Amino acid sequence: MADPRFYDNHGPFTLGEICARTGAQATDSAGAKIFDVASLEGGGPGQLAFCAGKSAIGALRKTQAGFCFVGSDISVADPPSGTVMLGCTSAANAFAAAAMLFYPESGLSTWHQKTAIDPSARIGAGVSLAPGVVVGPNCEIGERTRVGANTVIARGVMIGRDCEIGSNVTISHAYLGDGVVVFPGAQLGQPGFGFASGAAGHLKIPQLGRVIVQDKVEIGACTTVDRGALGDTVIGEGTKIDNLVQIGHNTRTGRHCVIVAQVGISGSCELGDYVVLGGQAGVADHAHIGDGARVAARGGVPPGELPGGKDYGGTPVRLMKDWRRELAAVALLAKRRKQDRNG
Repeated sequence: MADPRFYDNHGPFTLGEICARTGAQATDSAGAKIFDVASLEGGGPGQLAFCAGKSAIGALRKTQAGFCFVGSDISVADPPSGTVMLGCTSAANAFAAAAMLFYPESGLSTWHQKTAIDPSARIGAGVSLAPGVVVGPNCEIGERTRVGANTVIARGVMIGRDCEIGSNVTISHAYLGDGVVVFPGAQLGQPGFGFASGAAGHLKIPQLGRVIVQDKVEIGACTTVDRGALGDTVIGEGTKIDNLVQIGHNTRTGRHCVIVAQVGISGSCELGDYVVLGGQAGVADHAHIGDGARVAARGGVPPGELPGGKDYGGTPVRLMKDWRRELAAVALLAKRRKQDRNG
C-alpha cells in the first residue's frame, strides 16, 4: 500500500473497470471494488497484486491479496482460496496499467505551493535553510538540521535532527533519521528503473514505495538512491556511501556497510551488516550478500546468495584466494607463451 504522505490514491475501482483497462479476463465478480495495489507479500483483501515469473509462485500461494494478475506463462495448481485470479497476457504490463489508474501522478513530484517553504511544513528549532531551499507540504525537519542552497525537499519528507543536507540535493518520498549527512547533488527517492516490456514498447511501472535512511548514514555527492516499487529502499544505520553510487529500487543494506565510489547496485538486492563493496563493483538484481562480505573493486556479484564473512574478487566474483590464483596462472601462461615465441 502506498504511503499517503507521498501518493494520492484515485481509487477505488471496480474489477470490471480494471479488466477493461488492462485486458485481463473478467470474472463473475466484476462489481467487486478494488481499493489499492500491493505486492504479493503485503497485499490484503480489496487489494490487487501480480505474479510475474515462476519465482513468484511461492509468494502467490501465501498471498492474502484479494485479486492477482497472473500471466499466461504461469500455471498455479493450488491458488489461494481468498484470491481472485485474473488471467492476462503479461502480469507486469497489466499491473503497470492498473497502478497508473490508482496513482496517475506517481512520477516526478508535482508542485502547487506559492512560497518556497510551504506553510504546512514543520521546521524544528535551530534549523538552517540556505538561500533557494524549497520545502514542500507536510514536510518535517528536525532540530539543528542544516540544508544547503537550492536543495528541494518534496511533499511529506521527514528529516531527523542534526542532519547535514548539502546544496542541490533532491529528496522525495523519503524518511531520514538523525545525524544523516547527504553531500551535494545527491538524489534520494526518485522513481526506480522499472518497466514492463512488450511488443508495444516499454511501459513504466509506477514506483510507489519509499526510501528509508536510518540514523548516522552518510551519502556521497551525486549518489542516487531510488525509491521502492511497492516496498521500501532501506539504507541501514551507520552505512557510509561514497560519491557517484547508484542504489536501485527495493534494495536493502544492513548496518554499517561501506559502499565505495561508482558502485552500482541493482533492484531488490539485500546486503547484510558490515558489507564492503569496492569501487566500481556491480551487484546484479536479487543478489543477497551475507554479513561481513567484502567485494574487491570492479567485482561482479551475480544474482543469488553470496556467503558472508569472506573476501571476493573478479567477475563473476569468487573467493579472493581463488581469483588471485587464477590471475597468477594466466600471467604465468602468458609468460610461457612469450618465451615459446622468442625461442
